[in-house]
Formats: sequence, structure tokens, C-alpha cells
Amino acid sequence: MKLLKSCTVLFLLVSTLASAQKKEITLEDIWTGSFRTERMGGLHSMNDGQQYSVLDFSNGTSQIDIYDYKTLTKQKTLVNSANIDSIGYFSSYTFSEDESMVLLATDVESIYRRSTLGKYYIFNSKTNQTTLVSEEKIQEPTFSPDGTKLAYGLNNDIYVKDLTTGQTNQITKDGKKNEIINGVTDWVYEEEFSFVRAFEWNAASNKIAFIRFDETDVPEFSMDVYGQELYQTQQVFKYPKAGEANSLVSLHIYDLESASTKEVSLDKTYSDFYIPRIKWTNEPNVLSAQYTNRHQNELDVWFIDAETLKGDLVLAETDKAYIDVTFNLTFLKDNSFIWTSEKDGYNHIYHYDKTGTLINQVTSGNWEVTDYYGYDEKSKRIFYQSTEDGSINRAVYAIGLNGKNKQKLSEKTGTNSADFSADFSYFINSYSSATVAPEYTLNNAKTGKVIKPIKNNEALQQKLKGFNISSKEFSTISINGNDLNMWMIKPSDFDETKTYPLFMYQYSGPGSQEVSNSWNSANDYWYELLAQKGYIVACIDGRGTGFKGADFKKVTQNELGKYELEDQIAAAKKLGQLEFIDADHMGIWGWSFGGYLSSAALFKGNDTFSMAIAVAPVTSWRFYDTIYTERYMTTPQENASGYDDNSPINFVDGLEGDFLLVHGTGDDNVHVQNTMRLVEALIQANKDFEWMLYPDRNHGIYGGNTRLHLYKKMTNFIDKTLGEARPEAYKEQ
Repeated sequence: MKLLKSCTVLFLLVSTLASAQKKEITLEDIWTGSFRTERMGGLHSMNDGQQYSVLDFSNGTSQIDIYDYKTLTKQKTLVNSANIDSIGYFSSYTFSEDESMVLLATDVESIYRRSTLGKYYIFNSKTNQTTLVSEEKIQEPTFSPDGTKLAYGLNNDIYVKDLTTGQTNQITKDGKKNEIINGVTDWVYEEEFSFVRAFEWNAASNKIAFIRFDETDVPEFSMDVYGQELYQTQQVFKYPKAGEANSLVSLHIYDLESASTKEVSLDKTYSDFYIPRIKWTNEPNVLSAQYTNRHQNELDVWFIDAETLKGDLVLAETDKAYIDVTFNLTFLKDNSFIWTSEKDGYNHIYHYDKTGTLINQVTSGNWEVTDYYGYDEKSKRIFYQSTEDGSINRAVYAIGLNGKNKQKLSEKTGTNSADFSADFSYFINSYSSATVAPEYTLNNAKTGKVIKPIKNNEALQQKLKGFNISSKEFSTISINGNDLNMWMIKPSDFDETKTYPLFMYQYSGPGSQEVSNSWNSANDYWYELLAQKGYIVACIDGRGTGFKGADFKKVTQNELGKYELEDQIAAAKKLGQLEFIDADHMGIWGWSFGGYLSSAALFKGNDTFSMAIAVAPVTSWRFYDTIYTERYMTTPQENASGYDDNSPINFVDGLEGDFLLVHGTGDDNVHVQNTMRLVEALIQANKDFEWMLYPDRNHGIYGGNTRLHLYKKMTNFIDKTLGEARPEAYKEQ
């Protein structure tokens, strides 16, 4: 017994010394890229299905390298910016359909979240010549299917360049800033329908369908841009807030042979509507267009004859809440189509014939299809990603078009995603989990078996072994009749006989997910830093979040923020009952929707939370845009109580704890107006709080040392309010 006791003491001593020798994570480590992961950028499967291309950067240049799937060996460098005098480097590339030409993006500047302007060059791989598309910066350049032309946006109009003659024609001529936009989306479509290019080539390369936006009557929003000059400037753009006028949209088809444009007019009358998707079918004269009403609870799919402009309504979906718009519509050779829908309560795959008659529901079950990868005509199999391994995991599957012979293709539990070769013979599987950094393998698409590893982050994982890292513990917590997904990070020297402050993170927005079995984000390293300091960090996905069925997600309809807040407060109360949680020192934070909810949590849950941090928060849904807000709330005119009863700006009297409010003044998405109005309400309520504005920073609040400064400020605030407020770092029970 004495020997055993001595060995135990020695083991504890060695373990303690080993732990003491490990490095502590610093904010500088996180925000200077010390934990950056290796990834595969610009991956593209070549047409033959046997090779793929990637975009590589080195020594200030960029190049497109071609690899063989089977051997993973590099076959050649297709193009290197070092060999082109006019190009320093390019940041992205796009092949023409026959892969003889490559469009290279250079000198790219952001407009909003997804939109950019850039100088574009065409590299011809047959002649090794490089040609500048336009002397001006352009938007969304796109090859015609036959590779003879290139369409692009410039100054709110559409241009077509003939790549044989070099001649450029302007096909729309009424574009005007803050009035008319042709072929490129307005601000709210870009942000909420997730696309920028609003024009499409048909298969015969002789027609272009495009959406025209008339935003003349949309109210303007202006932001001061402080910059470096003596006087500030202003950015003025059209932004429709909830209940206000949207752009008037119309659908047009331009015929290149007759140089004429026709407007599509459908039999159904839409008084206030959106066109969130257009896509040509495999028939050159048949265009599909999706129309949805302003409430977004009715979605129609039309097939439009480009010659007669007659439209056939092939699919009409309705929902008691809303219908999500996706990019999953896929046309098969016979013009039947693949569609995804939540109509049975979970997101699944459906197969319709070209008249809109349902052939069959391909997938079914109490789980969600989370990504659609494509259809292989040869094997008649559909490839997709789903939550069949549990809502916090992602797996890759194949299934017959007839809904039979389902096969799991990914092997490991965690987050799997796939990039398939053009002929569906191979796929590159990307895998990570909370404990395994991203790794890439070449897999056989027929069996799912790993053929060869391609890239991993073993070096990063070895590096992290030298740091004081705690594990992320996954579990569920029973709240308000639901088992909610949760993770928790405890200090590495956690002692259940002591109590710790609790710091909660959440986003909580509709359909979102923060509790996932995937590799670390930058914030995860910050949570590890906080755990080092003696905090317990936890995250709970409450009602309204995604991947657990439509009812769970859509329960928040017309009451955005109500049930989400109830779940966060109830979860904090339940965690506060644990013997190792200091219930008097519990905080919550979030960004954007999460900042909205953390503000409300502190104001309405002042008996639970002692502090909160809100970054770039919405403070009243009346200040946010039409498409997002009205999807979940209808309009303020219809649902005033839903807006006002759940907006933190109306409940500042409840502030009793410590509050830090942060915003970027150049936020085109959640305007700094939200914070200014909340600040004024707090002042008039005579409430003490702290706040920070980051000049000219957008919704992401980054650039230079900005992120480092922000996270230092938040860390210091947490230490001051949750750490130093306690008698000592760890309080004995």
C-alpha cells in the first residue's frame, strides 16, 4: 500500500508539472494566425472526372495546379501569375465550360458581403495568351456555355463581350445608381437571398435572362465614412427596413440574335413579391423562375417559354410560417427536376417530372438533408449530406433516384462534406470534429472507401499539445420540454469542489447552429483562453435554431426572440443549480442576432445574468431589412406587438448588471443606428454601461489590429465583471 501511495503521489506530481509546463493561449496567438488550419482552396473537378485543379499561393504569386485524382500527383501548372506581366496575382478563377479558357480575378474590392468589383483577365490555355476583359472594374463576369462570349455587370447595366471579335455590346442602358439595377441584385437580395449575379445564359448561348431592380422608391440609408481626410464622406444606399418599400422587380429575356429584350408577364397576379432564383432548364427556350410573396410563405416555380413568354406553374408550395429558398433545384436530362423541401416536417429530397407532378420523395426520416451534392445520370444516384448521425454531426450519403439503396459514404463521426468529381467516380472528403482538425481524403464514390489521404493538420494538432487546452464536452439539456444541444468547456484544472463563473455564448438566429461536432473556430480558442482564466464557457442551441425539424425551427414565427430568450434564461438557471457553477456570476454574449439576444437576456433576465456583451446587435426589428425580418415576423404594420415586445430597446429599465455594447460605424447590415438608439434609451433610463464604436468597420469588425483590440476589450470586461468581482479566482464551496 505504501508503494502504491508513493506511485500515486509521483504520478500526480508529474501530471501537475506537465500541465504547468504547457503554454497558455494568448489573444495574440488567436488573432495573428498561430492556429490557422490548412485547407484546400479553389477546388474544381475537371470535366474528365479524373483530374482536379486547386488555387495555390506562394511568394506573392498565384497559380492553378492540376492534379490527378487516382495518384494525387501534380500533372502541371496551368497558369502562374509570375508568367503574366500584367498580373501580380489573382485571387480566384473560373473555367469556361470546355475548360479552354480561365477567368482570373485581380484587384478585387468588396462592395457588400458577397458583391465585389474587380479587374478580370481571360487566360487561353491553347494559345497561352491573356486578355483584359475591361479597363474598368466589373461585376460577375460569366462565360456563355459555348465559350464565345462573356457577360458582366458594369454601372448597373449588363454588357456582353464577343471573345472572337473583341467587340463589347451594352444590352441594357437604363442602369442608374440608387435607381435602376440590371442583372445584379440590390442590397437586400444580396444579403438575404445570398446571390449577386441576377442574369443567366441559356444552354444555346443565344439568350440571357435577367432580373431588373427598380429601387427608386426604396428609402435611402446613409453612413458617415470618417477615413483619413479632413472631412468625412457619406455612403448612401437603398435599404428597405421592415414594412418599407422594396425594389420593384421584373424578369426579362434578352435575345442576342435579334438584339431585343422582352419582359416576362405571368398569368398570376403578384402584388408584392420577390424573384429569388432564376435558372434555365436543359431546354434552351425554357427558363425556370421562382416567385415568392412578401411574407415568403408561398413559393411558386414557373417554367417560362422564352419565345412566347407563356409561363406554366409547375410547383406551388405553401407553409404556415415560411419557405426557405435554396440553390438545390437540379434539372435532369428529361427536364424532370430535383427539389428539396420541409413539407413533411424535415428537409428532404423530392423528384418531380417536368410538369411538376411528384414522382417520388427520395429521402425521408426524422433528420435533415443539409446539403445536396448532385445527381449521377450513369448510376442514377443522388449524393447528399445529412444529420443522420445526429443533429450536431454531418455525414455523406448516396441514394438511388427511386429512394432505394441508400448508402453511407463517409466513415468518421463528426462533420463530413464532399466535393465530387465531374463523373462522380471520386470525391474529396473534408472531415473534422471537435478533437480532429480538418483532414482531406480521396474517396471512392461507389463504396465511400478512402483511397488516399490528401492533406491534414497534424502539425497544428501537435502544436496544440503544447498548450493548455480543455476538451469541449457535448451533451443535451432538458429545457421547456426540449432536449437542447449543448457544449461546455471547463478549466483544465477543473475541481468540482470549487465554483466557477459561467459565461454563455449563443447566436440563436433562425435555422442556425453553434453546437456542432466540428473543428475550432477562432472563438473556440478564445473560450479556451477564458477557461484557462477560470471560467466555465457553455453554449446552448435553443428553439428556433436549425437541423432538428421544421417545428423546432419555426416555433418562433411572429415572436422572434421570445422563445429563444426563454430557453437561454432557463438554461442558465438550470446550470446555475450545479454545485460547481457560481450562480451569482453568470454572463452571456453574442454577435448580431446573438447580440440582440444577449442584450434582451440581461434586461429581461436580470435575476439570472449579472453581465452581458452585445456586439453589432439588432436592438429593434423595426430597424432591420424587409426580407429577413418579415420572413419571421411579417410586417410591423401587421405585427406591432411581435416587434416591440421582443426588442431590448424597449426594456432598458431592466438593466441591473454590467453591460458592454460594441458596434462598427460602417456596418451596412445591422446599422449603428441600432446601438445609438439603445444608447439613448439607456441614458434616458439613467443606466450605467460601457460601449465601444469602431470607426468605419463593417458588421465583421475586422482589419488591422481591430479584432485583437475588440477581444482584449471583451476579455478585460469579463475579468472585471465575472472574475475580479468575486473574492478570489476560484471560490471554495
